[in-house]
Amino acid sequence: MRFFIFLSAMIFLIGCRGSENTNTTTNTRPPNVNAATTNTNNPLATTKTPEVSTANDAPTIAPLVQSYYAALNKKDEAGAKKYLSQSALKYWEDEAKSEKKTLFAYLLESEEPLAEKREIRNEKIEGETAIAEIKGGSLGVWTKIKFVKENDEWKFASPKDSLESLQNTPRTSAN
Repeated sequence: MRFFIFLSAMIFLIGCRGSENTNTTTNTRPPNVNAATTNTNNPLATTKTPEVSTANDAPTIAPLVQSYYAALNKKDEAGAKKYLSQSALKYWEDEAKSEKKTLFAYLLESEEPLAEKREIRNEKIEGETAIAEIKGGSLGVWTKIKFVKENDEWKFASPKDSLESLQNTPRTSAN
């Protein structure tokens, strides 16, 4: 239940930042590429990500993302967990408990379809944090995801940390 309240609050906050005009017959402005998308299985899929070109192929973060999804696809719980930060593990454990599921069952369900290829691009590393854009699976559009370095290894940050850092990022304009 808390997940849905959190998701609703995020949709509301993001929706307050602007809306997309879908009337294509009389609209002379280009469509808003910052329009929000919603995926009920993944709170990070409710983000505004401008369509930009690929600056890099995420050479540091891409192997981590691919290994995480490979572990999920093989149903390797220990293998998948090693790619999640402590804050991410806590976040997903709390979400799983609220749904009366195990952490791993919840992760598998949240990341459907598992076999779909994920694309990763435009990593930006600043000290112990990184942001990269991911598309595929439960993320139907390019979505910025935060990563943190723990014990000299890159790991997925908590979705809550990703949303907070993205809300503090200046909004880019398509106009």
